[in-house]
Amino acid sequence: MVNHHDLRSAGLTENESKVYLALLDLGPSLAGQISRRAGLHRRTVYDTTEMLIKKGLIGYILKNNRRIFQASNPKRILEMLQEKQNFLEPFIFELGQKFVKTQEKEETNFYKGKEGLKTVFEDQLNSKEILILGGSYKAYDVLRFYFKWYDKARKSKKINVRIIAQDKRIKNIPLADIRYIPEKYQNLVSVNIYGDKTAIILWAEKPLAIVIKNKEISEGYKNYFELLWKIARK
Repeated sequence: MVNHHDLRSAGLTENESKVYLALLDLGPSLAGQISRRAGLHRRTVYDTTEMLIKKGLIGYILKNNRRIFQASNPKRILEMLQEKQNFLEPFIFELGQKFVKTQEKEETNFYKGKEGLKTVFEDQLNSKEILILGGSYKAYDVLRFYFKWYDKARKSKKINVRIIAQDKRIKNIPLADIRYIPEKYQNLVSVNIYGDKTAIILWAEKPLAIVIKNKEISEGYKNYFELLWKIARK
């Protein structure tokens, strides 16, 4: 059953919704009848009918110098929404252009704590391939249980990862090609390269990440990665 809350989602105020539904139930009616049906003061009904007339949702005829109000076809509500969409489309397009320009800007962001790191890893799920330089097993201690979800999401998106690790415990990761360098180079810093972004991550007790959005920097780190990839062992 339709109630005034349903019509409010279509852009009508609560009083407008009540008056319009009252008129649909009553048919052509005087303000007093609408007032009783909608549970609104007569003055409120007069103010509300003026707004509904402007919106084209109700009309009226004069009989004995009194207004008899009648609801318009409910299809008018859809027409109103379409008009609003047509009005907003150029504005939304302009906002979209600004958004794209903003997104294309080079930027450096700092993320602290476990939740901050999760934001960085979820951003990586928008890339085609992820390169990890210095994969650290400490990551599994810092974000316990998280990587099980992350790898499942990455696998569903078919995003491959190549990892250069110093710890042989890093293994059996889905869609991952892993190579190893000597453990003596092990440390708490890893570099994740994806798209035009480079994430430098410190896997400490209080973890943090620095994400740099710059094509030249990501290309530079990719070159270092490819050099070590040739040296590293399977």
